[in-house]
Amino acid sequence: MISTVIRTIVLYATVTIAIRLMGKRQIGDMQPNELVVTLLISEIAAIPLQDSDQPVIIGIAAIFVLVFLEIIISILTLKSFFVRKILNGKSVVIIKNGIIDQKAMRDVRMTVVDLIELLRSKDVFKISDVAFAVLEVNGNLSVLLKKDAQTVTISDIELKLPDDALPLPVISDGKIVDESLKALQVSRQKLFKIIKHKKYGVKQIFLMTLDRNGNHTIIEKGGAN
Repeated sequence: MISTVIRTIVLYATVTIAIRLMGKRQIGDMQPNELVVTLLISEIAAIPLQDSDQPVIIGIAAIFVLVFLEIIISILTLKSFFVRKILNGKSVVIIKNGIIDQKAMRDVRMTVVDLIELLRSKDVFKISDVAFAVLEVNGNLSVLLKKDAQTVTISDIELKLPDDALPLPVISDGKIVDESLKALQVSRQKLFKIIKHKKYGVKQIFLMTLDRNGNHTIIEKGGAN
């Protein structure tokens, strides 16, 4: 029993390190070669867990050989467009200038239903609204809507708004977060002035966020404001 627990912990740590070395990608964002390596790692890790006679070190060695190969392949794909095309494939334009390329759909074995589902995942419910649609290597669909179907933006109507500002936690559970104040270039005196105006004490505040425009939100301990 103890042996099984130790083997599980060792393999868990090994697989975690291996995936970490490969980079921070979600499954849906993986290139084909990355997905293959990930699947192989999971299979290799399962062998010593299922068969206690199998030495753990062999599984660990095999996992890191795969990771090493993946790193080498990643470097090659960065250096060579040809290698990248062979291993990862290339993006395919499914809709061009509002016209569906039926040959391209056949080449990637995509049905109309598949296309409609992918468009719906992009909040597009009318194919006629699409100017361009590109099927990426990872299976995602990139969509450019026709101008008359695009959402109006602030820049389109030339409306002046304050610059975007990221709110940071400046008080957490009654304690001042000096790192956030430094990032916002706000002094403690200014912070005290804000909370005094709101008739709060620092110890009374569960969470307070502040951005560089002076916008703030205060959540009182035991309540919200």
